[in-house]
Amino acid sequence: MVVSSLPDSRVDPPPAASERELLISFLDLYRETILVKVSGLTEEQLRRRLVPSPTTLLGIVKHLGYVERSWFRMRFHGEDLPVPWTKEDPDADFRIEPDETAESVVAFYRDQVERARAIVAAAQLDDRVKGQAKQAYTLRWILIHMIEETARHAGHADILREQTDGATGE
Repeated sequence: MVVSSLPDSRVDPPPAASERELLISFLDLYRETILVKVSGLTEEQLRRRLVPSPTTLLGIVKHLGYVERSWFRMRFHGEDLPVPWTKEDPDADFRIEPDETAESVVAFYRDQVERARAIVAAAQLDDRVKGQAKQAYTLRWILIHMIEETARHAGHADILREQTDGATGE
């Protein structure tokens, strides 16, 4: 069965707002887009490899959860937290382990997003990273980077979703 569009409860960013509100609104739009792209699929569909790389819909969600953790909690806020990747295995955050489920990966992503939102709410756009980073990134830079990163993977998820069940949507 081909679905012409996915259910969509996302909120468009306002046409005019402060820089801060626009940055947060666009990031939230793409965060929700990721969740729309994985909604209504089975565990098997979410884990299915459809491209030569090990990228899967569920792997994208896991990866983005770790990206949220890395940029907001570890770099910006300065928390010392574990990550799955190493120099020898740089893409481990895309891999779904046997003990992980769609529910647990989505819950991890949602948790990292909520923690990031709390950090952003308590900071100013010109505040700089407190943790280890190659440069003294501002929160503004991180928000723009996260919009780019999340939107790029939303595009990947859009293609994988269409390949999975024919569902399309913005």
